[in-house]
Amino acid sequence: MENADVFGSSTAPLTWHDFLERMRQPSATEFVKSIKSFIVSFSNNAPDPEKDSAAVQEFLANMEMAFRAHSLWAGCSEEELESAGEGLEKYVMTKLYTRVFASLPEDVKHDEQLSEKMALIQQFIHPENLDIKSTFQNEASWLLAQKELQKINMYKAPRDKLVCILSCCKVINNLLLNASIASNENPPGADEFLPVLIYVTIKANPPQLHSNLLYIQRYRRQSRLVSEAAYFFTNMLSAESFIYNIDAKSLSMDETEFEENMKFAQTLLSGLSTDLGVPDQSNQDLEHVQRKEPVDPKLQPLDSKKERYNAPPAIQRHLPHQSSEIKSANKEDLHAKDQSSMTKRPSIPDLEKEGATELLKEDHLSRLFQEYRYLYAQVGDLTINDVEDLLNSYKQLVFKYVSLRKGLDGTTPMPIPRSQLQTQINAEKESEEKIETVMSNDKHEDTGRTDDIIDQSTLVEQMIL
Repeated sequence: MENADVFGSSTAPLTWHDFLERMRQPSATEFVKSIKSFIVSFSNNAPDPEKDSAAVQEFLANMEMAFRAHSLWAGCSEEELESAGEGLEKYVMTKLYTRVFASLPEDVKHDEQLSEKMALIQQFIHPENLDIKSTFQNEASWLLAQKELQKINMYKAPRDKLVCILSCCKVINNLLLNASIASNENPPGADEFLPVLIYVTIKANPPQLHSNLLYIQRYRRQSRLVSEAAYFFTNMLSAESFIYNIDAKSLSMDETEFEENMKFAQTLLSGLSTDLGVPDQSNQDLEHVQRKEPVDPKLQPLDSKKERYNAPPAIQRHLPHQSSEIKSANKEDLHAKDQSSMTKRPSIPDLEKEGATELLKEDHLSRLFQEYRYLYAQVGDLTINDVEDLLNSYKQLVFKYVSLRKGLDGTTPMPIPRSQLQTQINAEKESEEKIETVMSNDKHEDTGRTDDIIDQSTLVEQMIL
């Protein structure tokens, strides 16, 4: 179907199960053999993206034609035939994923360069740099679009990855439309949409963006990459190209200012952010860059006082005013040296109490929790499709917690200010009541997805193998 809508009923979970059920029928034996044979022969060939793409597209087209002529689909609607094609694509590409995704060294290198550039630019970019009008600026709500884009590596099927992009674009498009209505302006077009998409993409810094776009371009069934899906996907290709080639002129900056911002951002990502106490804008992105990119040995930590006042204006606004804090910290450090009894190693409970104290100072506490979609959920709200998401969240939580404990084992003792001890005591008395009030008053909105979240390739293996 040329006009198939990726958000339509063909993406419902039942379509995947329908495909599995039909493949279990004895009359589908020849289909099963053909699928297995193609996967084996394809996997034995050396990577060649152009030939690989052509081979997959041809196989999918031929199989879908065979479906239409087979008794298993006799009398079926176009929607059911479309679902069969979606199921076939999902299974084949899930099996071939490790063979075709980011299979060339140049693609891997491009991913790393693009990710590093986004990690640097996101430290100082602002909507005004992309000529986004104040009417359309809504960074708090743009976080929803960022989260959709960051899910892209959770999936293997081209359609599922494409849905992440389309969900991101839909959020942006709806926000722009609502803003235009509220301000009595003309409906937003490409000139308003693309700059916001670029900004959201930079802030999200989705993993392996270049390889994901190539993967969708090569292995998403061409007859389905049309209409709205094609429009939004083309915009994402344009956004990626813009970001990769971004320079001072692209951001309406002076060349000198741009270079200073980039150099200082590199310094922050090399470890100075910890010394300066810079609030982490995108912890996931910084971890991603630090994990994949070696630290330049030339970039050594500098004096925090001096470096703050040498920071470009675009980055200074992210740094806290430290004059009084530095004086206070110096006094406490000296006092700690003289009185060892006031020094202790921070423990997990200590850090948790300190964090709870800081949470209570937040004016909009619910915003800090909006990315945790199950925090406000009840048992009856959960479905079977939530299991994989919950399991992944649990694994990440365990990994981060264990890493934190290991990291604390190797830290040096830290002085605990007297004022902080009293603050913690006072805060603990109020924390339970205040947090309960926030949790009961704030409603968490689950944006959800329309696609089948659980990858059920193991079920297919049971059916075929």
